[in-house]
Amino acid sequence: MSVIRPATVEDVPAILRMIHDLAIYEKEPDAVKNTPDMLAEVLFGENPRVYASIAESSEGTVQGFALWFLNYSTWEGVHGIYLEDLYVVPEARGEGHGKALLQYLAATAVERGYARVEWSVLNWNEPSINFYKNLGAFPMEEWSTFRLTGDALGAFGADAGQSSEALAHG
Repeated sequence: MSVIRPATVEDVPAILRMIHDLAIYEKEPDAVKNTPDMLAEVLFGENPRVYASIAESSEGTVQGFALWFLNYSTWEGVHGIYLEDLYVVPEARGEGHGKALLQYLAATAVERGYARVEWSVLNWNEPSINFYKNLGAFPMEEWSTFRLTGDALGAFGADAGQSSEALAHG
């Protein structure tokens, strides 16, 4: 049985450990730059905008987590939940923790009047894709995710300063 609850600051080490485990699973073992202090600040700082939910066994052992934040639908005119990460420790998979976490987020969305819960999944991750489809979720086939990061982000952002300055003086 899974018990779902909001994360507390005491959960930060377990969440960060699972983030590292997820990065290994997703074949990006060196990609995590997050630290306990950074994670604690975004989850529990003065103005948190990122949230985490914990799945525990009935004995109180952390079995998984969902990390999420709000997005906004201009068409619906209301918020939604964007699920950044969902992870269940390998030895607890198949026990209902992932489903319970997603049900918790769905119930949160309904309770708050949000329009949707959405997330991304790697195309090769067939076990997760099948799991999500069995819950009634569907892929957004006509949409592709785009990202600016690293040098490209820095260069493009730097161009904005030059463009704004030129417009202000021109």
